[in-house]
Amino acid sequence: MKEFEQFRASLLFCPRCKEAVPVRERLLLILPDGKLFDYMCTYCANSIGSRKETETREVKILTSP
Repeated sequence: MKEFEQFRASLLFCPRCKEAVPVRERLLLILPDGKLFDYMCTYCANSIGSRKETETREVKILTSP
């Protein structure tokens, strides 16, 4: 199902706070095949998860005539 291809977390368990907490998503890296996001606890700013968003690009091969 296309609508379930990409999830974004709103609550994750934080080991430091010992409970499920709201998270902030921040862009960590831009990679050649997509982007890597980091989830941070809104209370203690501990990194508690990550998500990779992949992009598909068309590759064009140029040949000389």
